Amino acid sequence: MELKQLLSVLPVKKITGTLPEMVSDLEVDSRAVNPGGVFVCITGFTVDGHAYVQQAVNNGARVIVSSKPVDVDLEKVAVVTVDDTSRAIGLLAPCYYGYPSKKMTMIGVTGTNGKTSVTGIIHSILQAANEKSAVSGTIGFNLNGTLYETENTTGDALATQGLIAQAANEGCQTMAMEVSSHGLVEGRLAGTEFDVAVFTNLTHDHLDFHGTMENYGEAKALLFSQLGQDLTERKFAVVNADDPWHERLMEKTSYPVLTFGIHHEAVFRAKNLILEADQTSFTLVAPDGEFKVKMKLIGEFSVSNALAATAALYAKGMSTVDVVKYLAQIEPIAGRMQKVETALPLTMYVDYAHTADAIQKAIEAVMPYKTNKLIFVIGTGGNRDRVKRPIMAKEASVADYVVLTTDDPRDEPYETILSELEAGMTHKQYACIGDRVEAVKHAVSVAEEGDIIIFAGKGHEDFQIIGRKKLPHSDADIALEAAKKKFGTIEVDS
Repeated sequence: MELKQLLSVLPVKKITGTLPEMVSDLEVDSRAVNPGGVFVCITGFTVDGHAYVQQAVNNGARVIVSSKPVDVDLEKVAVVTVDDTSRAIGLLAPCYYGYPSKKMTMIGVTGTNGKTSVTGIIHSILQAANEKSAVSGTIGFNLNGTLYETENTTGDALATQGLIAQAANEGCQTMAMEVSSHGLVEGRLAGTEFDVAVFTNLTHDHLDFHGTMENYGEAKALLFSQLGQDLTERKFAVVNADDPWHERLMEKTSYPVLTFGIHHEAVFRAKNLILEADQTSFTLVAPDGEFKVKMKLIGEFSVSNALAATAALYAKGMSTVDVVKYLAQIEPIAGRMQKVETALPLTMYVDYAHTADAIQKAIEAVMPYKTNKLIFVIGTGGNRDRVKRPIMAKEASVADYVVLTTDDPRDEPYETILSELEAGMTHKQYACIGDRVEAVKHAVSVAEEGDIIIFAGKGHEDFQIIGRKKLPHSDADIALEAAKKKFGTIEVDS
């Protein structure tokens, strides 16, 4: 790429040394720099890119973008000095990739819970309709059916633009993205032009980062304010009328707003819900008609997620009748109240629930079918929001028996996490087991025929972060193995 064109997006900069005419790539990881590339020194929470300038130069970096003095040979390497390299990469990345979000319909989904399910439903329906599409978020980056692993729900600005560009280059017409509050506040979505912004809900989470619910809500609102003001463009906001925050978010945009809900009047509303153990039915009232819906997703929260996806696809231009047709075909989203398929005499689910609200919804989803005990395994991450721990345990106390454990304990002692969870318990039928492997096994050991077990917190994830190591871990695999030993079979339903 022509360097002059790339640097033109930085209005204020100081250039030292001689700039090359062309550059090979743009990187924020010194290890990934190629000969003739540009290295941008990003200052993060734990790592400062300025400390790795020499490594980048050794790998062939020709240009360094920095906000601090750096020691390089100016006869071989040029330095571009800016006030804030994080803001700089937000301007450089979309330019480098040719502003790829303008080449597709971009749907951004934000909210405490439901982001993965809503984006997953959107992607699945588009795939069923034979439209090339991509989805990115907690589960990874799914490009036309191929899944790639990613580090964060919302990656850094360069990684985000790279994913969007990859989707555009593969011919995708639509990309659905989970949009985290962290990503919005830190500018990781800079240069991403969304056409549809979706809000699912706002409940207690991430207050270790945001401080207050007010700040957390305002962070989510950035997705809507950043839709812009060019009303010649076809853009929409989609908000949950059942969540009190939706009115605040409606104020943040001048574009048309589509509401969805179950308990309040909405443009897309579900009525006459029939919630069963393996399917859900309801009547959908939409702008283009009234429809009978039947789907394999379970629980009232799944109805809300389906409504959000339906409204987003309607905003994109898809008819509700087509959405409903494909909605019936969708399989449960990985790790979201996903049943562990087995012929064993008990029912097990893995779920990603890691907030009080998500725990409440997971329990509500199975309570109508409970014939014996409900066992709930709950864990929280180490070195993360500690205020929510007792609140989560209080919600889990609705279950007959609770196993308090950890979920990516990192460097925090088991005892601290467990004691803060334990403070929220409202009955004595529980166990504290810091090692999640042993906690999962214990839940199965106390189960009897007819019981329901929900393993919450990890969902689809196949790892545990202990210390600074990412170790293999699967709640489902561990539970099935333990159940095999207890019940003497591990036959899987066909």
